[in-house]
Amino acid sequence: MGNFFKEFREFISKGNALDLAVGLIIGTAFNAIIKSLVADIITPLISLLFKADLRSLKVLLRGDVVGVDPVTGLDIYSEGTIWLTYGNFFQAVIDFLIIALAIFLALKVITKLGNKLKDVKAAIAPTKEKAE
Repeated sequence: MGNFFKEFREFISKGNALDLAVGLIIGTAFNAIIKSLVADIITPLISLLFKADLRSLKVLLRGDVVGVDPVTGLDIYSEGTIWLTYGNFFQAVIDFLIIALAIFLALKVITKLGNKLKDVKAAIAPTKEKAE
């Protein structure tokens, strides 16, 4: 059992495990930002274009109207009503595309910064050699 804990401690103390943990925490925070972007900014704009919330788009497959709610004025449907909620699918596709675009742009920026850092290091390296 002592060997198990020793291996576990070595695994956790490796840089890769710590980098993974930091990446997971940052990814979780990034996910919250993207969800807010989609839910609070992009979805209302799309809803404005379609003149309806995408999630509300649906087709009645089975069921009947059994009455009208006197407070809201909305139809009340029979028990066992089945809806084809295609609006939820459209919203999920839009969410995916926005998240993929955000990740792509973030990776593009990180790669560009990494390349600039390499260029700076390459420019500094010959200067260090001459100084020595």
